[in-house]
Formats: sequence, structure tokens, C-alpha cells
Amino acid sequence: MAKQCKYSCDSAAETLEWIKAIADFIKPYSFLINAHVVNFFKDRLWESVDKEWIECLGKESVENLLLIPSGVVQDHWPTSLKEFVLTLKSLVYPREQADLKKVEVLSAIVSSIVSTVQADAIIDVGAGQGYLAQVLAFEYQHSVVAVDACSHHGNVTDARAERIKKHYTVQMRKFGSGNKRLNVPQTITCRIMSLETLKALSTLLPHKCDVEQPKLIEQDLEQYGSKGNRSSLVLAGLHACGDLSVTMLKTILECEEVRAVISIGCCYNLLSEEGFENARIHYGFPMSCGVKTISLSLGKSSRDLACQIYSVWAKNWFSFGQYKDRSAERWKSLGKEAGLHNFELHAFRAAFQMVLHKYFPEVIITSPSIGRQGKALRRKQQRRIMESELHDEESTYSSLPQSPNMDEACSVIQSGEAGAGDKSGIGLNLDALVNKMSLDTGSRCEGRTISADKYSLFEKFCRSGLCRLGLKPLVDINFLGIWNEVEPYVNLIGVYWSLRAAFGPLLETVILLDRLLFLQEQAGHLNVVMLPIFDPALSPRNVAIIAKKLDTVMAS
Repeated sequence: MAKQCKYSCDSAAETLEWIKAIADFIKPYSFLINAHVVNFFKDRLWESVDKEWIECLGKESVENLLLIPSGVVQDHWPTSLKEFVLTLKSLVYPREQADLKKVEVLSAIVSSIVSTVQADAIIDVGAGQGYLAQVLAFEYQHSVVAVDACSHHGNVTDARAERIKKHYTVQMRKFGSGNKRLNVPQTITCRIMSLETLKALSTLLPHKCDVEQPKLIEQDLEQYGSKGNRSSLVLAGLHACGDLSVTMLKTILECEEVRAVISIGCCYNLLSEEGFENARIHYGFPMSCGVKTISLSLGKSSRDLACQIYSVWAKNWFSFGQYKDRSAERWKSLGKEAGLHNFELHAFRAAFQMVLHKYFPEVIITSPSIGRQGKALRRKQQRRIMESELHDEESTYSSLPQSPNMDEACSVIQSGEAGAGDKSGIGLNLDALVNKMSLDTGSRCEGRTISADKYSLFEKFCRSGLCRLGLKPLVDINFLGIWNEVEPYVNLIGVYWSLRAAFGPLLETVILLDRLLFLQEQAGHLNVVMLPIFDPALSPRNVAIIAKKLDTVMAS
């Protein structure tokens, strides 16, 4: 029943046609894309969704709700709902690929391109702790410069490189090739804030005779602009964040030394955008003239949503149904119980927004954040599902404090003495709260409304949230009244969340196609392809944009 993607991006005209189709599709759903789930109850967001969809999905199982972002529909759904889910799925760029390790795959691709364009060196942009750079240097014997804004990452890269070098040296002596010289990645600590910085970096190359001992260079790059060697380069970026990926793509056009670029983007929420507060002279979206002509804008909520590829973990959970203890497969851990837990956390947070709106209006206008307690709680929930037996959780439940001293708790949290193991800044009450929630969700029957004792959990969530914001609960806060007001609609938050989550892959598709189109518009100068290069279960960001200058392609 699933619709196959009928669009192509082999040419600039086809790519623009695809982008226009997406723009036309998302236009009627801006109310859903641009909404904030924290305002679900305050703004009664469910009322903006088709009533027939709400009525149908409000009775749907958690498993089926979680599969909506994957494009899975049920036969008994309204025709309009099925058409919406299937059409959305058909507009998403396909990202399925073989189950291969991402560093191994990308390093092989980069090495092949280096050979094709006969480049002298590789710049690993946003190198992190240097995994890609080290494989390219030690395994493929390329000259590599690993660039990252964090000096700690550079130190880690250097230290690991020394250990790898010792290992290779021992192996070479063992097999009689001890005279072979090893390439070691050179590290540079530099925050690339502009195209000019990356262009300046392109003149700073490691010489094979100089990189036997890796070094950290923290000097003003401008001095290398006139002194550096003119060599041919390949830029590679595995999950270069925000505008950094955009800068890489622009550099191949404006820097003679750069012969090819391989970019896998990340952190679209950090992209600058034309017409928005974070826009700069050179913004990250839109890049292409084509998208600028159709006046397509995203906004922060859309860019945030583009980072969140829920379809990958939902589909994998449905297929495998079992957690595997590897961080690369982290999304597979979200089963029914954790899904319920996720929805309930969103409900608590949205109800807490009502508390802030009514009793602390001066705070809510600042768009307050109470930390990443939802993610922290979900991680703890997943660990307990995997590692704990029911009697262990019952023990924790029985020890849950019933009458916490909130003044004392606030002082502990604000003074940073929440405990050595509490890195999220959340008080101990929320740590205990997640245990109790796991019990409640585990015993919850299908179709049953949230049990009465959820109110006590909601109150504890609110008190902890207020402490997180440095606020002391007012005596007259009517937590029970607010909970009674929102409780009839709590089961709809999962419906809303799932429908909104389905747009994540589609919005990422728009961003990727815009980047591709930008390069395709340089007709006669570049050979450009976009393709998924490793299993999305390893990382949802698995789509690479690869561009090579045509003169190097023809020469090879």
C-alpha cells in the first residue's frame, strides 16, 4: 500500500520539482510543524487537527502511533489520514542502505575520491575525536589534517594516534617492514565561523616529513594565507554541524585548492536562515537560487524537527522488537512501554507549561528550559527496562518519598549538590519519579486513561521543574485543578506528537535537496551526487553529498 518516491534529483530541474512538491505539501500543515508540544494544553493544539483523525488515532494503540513517522498506515483509518501519511512518506528522500559501519564506509569513499582527483591531502572538517582522520591516515596512508573547534578533541585524537602508531610499528617490525613511514593525522584547533577561515585553512597542509609527530596548531590562520603550499585538497565532513556543512560546500566553488568535497550534515537546528534572527550575511538556508525563488522558509521549529528522524527508530523497533546494547542502535530500544513513557513525559511537560502560564507569566515569556530531563529520564527508563526485574522496581517504588521538603530540594539543586551521579541537574525526586512511571506504564491496560495516582507524579514533576528554574512553589498553586483540566486530553498528546514527528524526515529532505540544488546550479563546473552511504540505524544522518570539480574528473 506504501507509495514509492516518484521524484528524482539527477538534475537541477528534477531536484527543484521535488522541492516544490514538498513545499506545496507542507504549506497546509504549518500549524503542526511550527507548533511547540509544550503548549499542547495551553493552546489546545489538538483542535487544529482534523477531528476525524483525532477521533480515530485517539483509540489507536501506542505501537501503531509510533509507526506513523515510518509511513505505516492501518486499513481502518480514514482515507484522508492514510493519504496524508503515504503521500508524506513518498516525498521523503530514501535513506535505506546496507548495514555497514559508517567510519569504514566513509573512509573508503573518501579514499577513492582522493585517488580520483589526485589530491595531496584531506581536511577532516569538524573532526571530533578524529576517528575518520585516523582511518584515512593509518589505513589508507593519506595526509590528513583533522580540524575541530574543541582543543580537547584534538588532544584525544593525538593521544589515540600515538597508541595506533605504536601498534602499527610493532606489526611492521613483526612482518619485516619496519622502515615504512607512517602518516599520522595532524590536528588543528580552530573554530570555522566563515568561508574565509576554511579557505585560509586550505593553504595549510601537512608535509609527510613533518607529521611523524602530530602537533596542535592554535595560531592565527591568516599568516598562512600567503605562505602555504598550493596543493590539491579534499574536504570531508562526517556530521559537520549546522552552517559548517554549508561552508564546506561553498568552499569547493571559491577555493582553487579544493578539488572535491564529501559532506554529511548534522544539527540543522543550528543552521542560520534568511529572514530569521540567527541569519548572517552568508546564511545556511536556503543555499540554492531555486529555493529562494519559491520563497520557502522553514523557521526554528522546522529546523529542530528536521533533526529528529523518528521513523528510523520506530521502524527498527517494530522490526526487531528488542534492545541491542550498542549505542549505534539506540533507537531500537523504544518499545511500547518506553513509548508510553515518552508520551507521558510530554504530557507532564505540557501541563507544567500551564502552571508557568498561570502562576509565573513573567517567566514563560522567556521560553524557559527546565533542562534535558525528558531525555535523561528516558535513558534511565530504558536501562531499567533492560537491566532491572520487577521486584527491584517495586522496591524503588516503595521507597519513593511521599512528602519531600521542597525548600531543601531547591537549595540542593541550585547549589549544584544534587549528587555526583546526577549530571542532568535534576533532583533525586525526578530520579525516583521515573521508576514509578515505569511501573505505572508497565501495568497500564490498552485504552485505559492515565490512573489517578498520575496526579501525584505530575505534582512532583512540577515542583522539581520549578526548582530547576530557581522558583519556589507558591502556596496557592492549584496543581490538582490544572491536572483535572488537562487529564481528559492527555491521551491525545501521543497522537499529536506522532503526526508532527512524521514531518522530520521530510524537512530534512528539503534541506538536503537545497544543498544539492545549490551545487547542481553550478552547471559545467561540478559532478554532484547525493546518496545514503550507511545504515540509518547507525545514524539517522546517513546521506552524503559528494561533489568533484569536472576538470579533475575529466583528467582522471
